[in-house]
Amino acid sequence: MTWASIDLNADLGEGFGHWRLTDDEQLLSVVTSANVACGFHAGDAVTMRRVCDLAAERGVRIGAQVSYRDLAGFGRRSMDVPADELAAETAYQIGALEVFARAAGSRVSYVKPHGALYNRVVHDEEQAAAVVDGVLLSGERLPLLGLPGSRLHTMAEKAGLPVVTEAFADRAYTAQGTLVPRAESGAVISDPATVVERSVSMARFGVVTSRCGSSVSVRARSLCLHGDTAGAVALAREVRGRLEGVGVRVEAFV
Repeated sequence: MTWASIDLNADLGEGFGHWRLTDDEQLLSVVTSANVACGFHAGDAVTMRRVCDLAAERGVRIGAQVSYRDLAGFGRRSMDVPADELAAETAYQIGALEVFARAAGSRVSYVKPHGALYNRVVHDEEQAAAVVDGVLLSGERLPLLGLPGSRLHTMAEKAGLPVVTEAFADRAYTAQGTLVPRAESGAVISDPATVVERSVSMARFGVVTSRCGSSVSVRARSLCLHGDTAGAVALAREVRGRLEGVGVRVEAFV
């Protein structure tokens, strides 16, 4: 499947106190959707408010990037969290961000798991169902952004929630269409030219080359551009410019 348009999302607000990881202001001039950290892997009240204000001002959609409660590990450590607890913590994070989104004149438009939780809900039905339950508990029937074919999307569709397929231009893929774990060599692609070419391939043709050289269908409606890598802003601008240059409209999915 290919798309006449594609959304560009980035993980933003990934700081804490005076420490900032992402160049939120510059990235918000490029992306169309902002995955805002909600305080569990990064972010705090002041940061969430600032990013929501900037996003609303620029017409960028605001998404709740929910995660395991893991500030020390940046949400990248897998945890066995009881389903009822994970559902409650998912709703808690969405609710916290919603306060600042509404104060900025916007709203939370979607939900995206972060890090270890993102990878876990690709295969783990119980954890995926807990995230879905958390979205429902928040009182909004929000779209869930995630990998095509994930258990998260299966459980969301069963609950009547919209799903949005996502791809990663700067992450290596397995032949099965899942992300190569970050702990493995070559999991993150750093060459800008390669990232740009993969972005075009995903947006126009719905395919990407896996680590073993095979073509993998990605069927992505949204393309993630990581904001915590070196040169992230320049690369995001280059990706957007190239997509628009080949006739792909860059616009939010909601």
